[in-house]
Amino acid sequence: SVYTFHSRFLVQNPSRLSFNTALGIFILSMAGVLLNYAADRERDIFRASNGKCKVWGSQPKYITAKYTIVDRKTGKEVEKTSLLLASGFWGMARHFQYFFELTAAYCWCLLANPFQNGILVMFYAVFLTALLVDRAKRDTDKCRLKYGKYYQEYCELVPYKIVPGVF
Repeated sequence: SVYTFHSRFLVQNPSRLSFNTALGIFILSMAGVLLNYAADRERDIFRASNGKCKVWGSQPKYITAKYTIVDRKTGKEVEKTSLLLASGFWGMARHFQYFFELTAAYCWCLLANPFQNGILVMFYAVFLTALLVDRAKRDTDKCRLKYGKYYQEYCELVPYKIVPGVF
């Protein structure tokens, strides 16, 4: 019900936004959805090609991170490798796709016109912001443990978590 509250609210309380304003907000929300997809796809292509692809027309920057796991069947330590992409969307912020998700969420809530209908219609966007900021922190903690010095090097290349230049 958190995810649909603003939509359900609109059924009973029209937003009174002009068509052009609502259309502009909706188009911005769809841009957020499409850019989120594009960021995920960029990383998927990079991983599938083992880094042998172009990102935004150039050879990608990345960190080759080594880590060890314990094989469940043998009980022996096994060294693994991951590529940490630091180009394209992933060179702007470590979780830039969250920015696009939040853009869409805020737009959908803005369609319920909190200026007319009260701030409660923004609950989903605020909730998702808290959820994704916490998730970014937990991901950082997990990656620091998993990759160690390689993740530190990655963080130096990509210093921002979600919003380039801000956070």
